[in-house]
Amino acid sequence: MKREVAGLWAVAVVMYVGAGLSRPVIAAQQPQPPAPTPRAQAPIDLTGYWVSIVTEDWRWRMVTPPKGDYASVPMTPAARKVADAWDPKRDAASGEACRAYGAGAIMRVPGRIHITWENDTTLRIDTEAGTQTRLFRFGASGPAAPAAPPSWQGRSAAQWQISGGRRGAPPAGGSLRVVTTGLRPGYLRKNGVPYSANAVVTEYYNRTNEPNGDTWLVVTTVVEDPMYLNGRFVTSSHFKKAADGSVWNPTPCDVS
Repeated sequence: MKREVAGLWAVAVVMYVGAGLSRPVIAAQQPQPPAPTPRAQAPIDLTGYWVSIVTEDWRWRMVTPPKGDYASVPMTPAARKVADAWDPKRDAASGEACRAYGAGAIMRVPGRIHITWENDTTLRIDTEAGTQTRLFRFGASGPAAPAAPPSWQGRSAAQWQISGGRRGAPPAGGSLRVVTTGLRPGYLRKNGVPYSANAVVTEYYNRTNEPNGDTWLVVTTVVEDPMYLNGRFVTSSHFKKAADGSVWNPTPCDVS
């Protein structure tokens, strides 16, 4: 009788321990919640209408500089040869009027921009100048798409750079990094300073809120091009937040 009771206790202990050990396994098999989308993860809000404020490089941005004015651009001899042959009438006649409105230079062209979310993983920028549309895609989902032909705005891969905030807490701030490739050859300036199809454009988007209530967007652009640049060509463009799009007025590309 004692032996039977002891056996029953042993069985009970094994069942108890077995049940206890199985609980973590069952818990680990529970489906995990989906990761937040790039839109939900955004550490800063870049959406809205913004107007460019030109406080520097006036002679290269507000007017078309004369042929030969290439100051501050680290051009190779090949680039200088191309720029010296610049002919705006030829560009217009050959359907190349948008050469100065590609991703390598569009944020330097005066005017307004409108930033929206195309979907949860794609940020969109529309420009007044040249009526251009840029699509910044975050991450990769599904099979890789076939390579698209080169275009003025190319293919842009975006990534949030989040700063501050403890694990699990909302971010304290951050910026947006965008890398663009797959470009159609264009101009860094409207007087024919070129960049090639091999150019890589890296941009950093930062938002600041000033004590007087103004909101600013600062876009730092870095262009690297082994064919036409001896070094990195870095510019910083400033945009002020507009109340709405009541004066939004897209215009076509202009070679003049």
